[in-house]
Amino acid sequence: MERFLKKKFLISFILGTRPELIKLAPLIIEFKKNRCINTRVIFTGQHREMLQQVLEIFQIKPDKDLDIMQPKQSLEYITCETIKSISYELRSHKPDLVILQGDTTTAFSSALAAFYQMIPIVHVEAGLRTDNILEPFPEEVNRRLISQISTLNFAPTDISKRNLELSGIKNIFVTGNTIIDAIELVKDKLKPFKIKNKNNIDKLILMTVHRRENLGDKLLSIIQAIKKTLLDHKNIGFFIPMHLNPLVRDTLIEYLGKHERVFLSEPLDYLSLLSVMKSSYFVLTDSGGIQEEAPSLGKPVLVIRNTTERLEGIKSGNAKLIGTNAKKISFEIDNLLRDKKLYKKMSKAQNPYGDGTASKKILNYCLNFLNKE
Repeated sequence: MERFLKKKFLISFILGTRPELIKLAPLIIEFKKNRCINTRVIFTGQHREMLQQVLEIFQIKPDKDLDIMQPKQSLEYITCETIKSISYELRSHKPDLVILQGDTTTAFSSALAAFYQMIPIVHVEAGLRTDNILEPFPEEVNRRLISQISTLNFAPTDISKRNLELSGIKNIFVTGNTIIDAIELVKDKLKPFKIKNKNNIDKLILMTVHRRENLGDKLLSIIQAIKKTLLDHKNIGFFIPMHLNPLVRDTLIEYLGKHERVFLSEPLDYLSLLSVMKSSYFVLTDSGGIQEEAPSLGKPVLVIRNTTERLEGIKSGNAKLIGTNAKKISFEIDNLLRDKKLYKKMSKAQNPYGDGTASKKILNYCLNFLNKE
């Protein structure tokens, strides 16, 4: 690495949500180890309540908290306030690179702010696609637009790389997903999860639901499927960490809150969520990150969405896309509970999302780029 010590570079990481921090944390840690890099971590606060625990786990302290969020904020508000605040931040500190992750409104707005000031943009986890601009909304569009203006695009898989190539994107590097790096950093801290009042439960299913496109009638359909499963399988329980969105949590409480084999909880910290996942029989989710995490813990995933940008898990056999129709969901849950061969096949499938070395690869690619400038 001595050849990289000619100059000290300033790298700004910008994030606003818990998934962004989980996936950028191993990268921030790796960059901080390098003697020729100064890092600056900027937090917009898009998921304030859910972020502090992850900061403590990875021992990361933001250099700047923009604190731009407000109750019941709209996408327009987040976008405008982020562009304004990040623009001022970038003018004040003039980083050599801005590093962003994924598909959030924070990432898109920050990319636009950096582009306006002609600062090179690094897009981590680039190239995921559903090819439906309304699912997930607005993430599918955010991700596409970020890559159009990014200087370096780090694709987690070959499928993501191909998606970028089809969009005419250049400077693509396949690295694996940094979420696997994050799990490697914390896996020794995971503790077995036990329910205090088991009610004769032999198998626990972890369910998470939060996406905008799954609100309303689709959420009611998912709940209907859960009720059918509970009726058909007296030894099954559901553990459901509730999203902070009242449209999600109020509905879950109203329709499932009184069932003795449904355990509703407040949002879990990162380690607790992984511990519950590890102790569960399988996972029912609309989360992108969980689709990537569960295979590392040997857990099959049933994806309650009509589309997914994580086709690698579907192709490898870790996950199955089952939609939001109540009958379809209950059928697929029942099938996975009864079919031991299917369960073994899904739980033993190789994780397609990386080997835990993505952060080191990204650091080296960034240093190569900076030293050529």
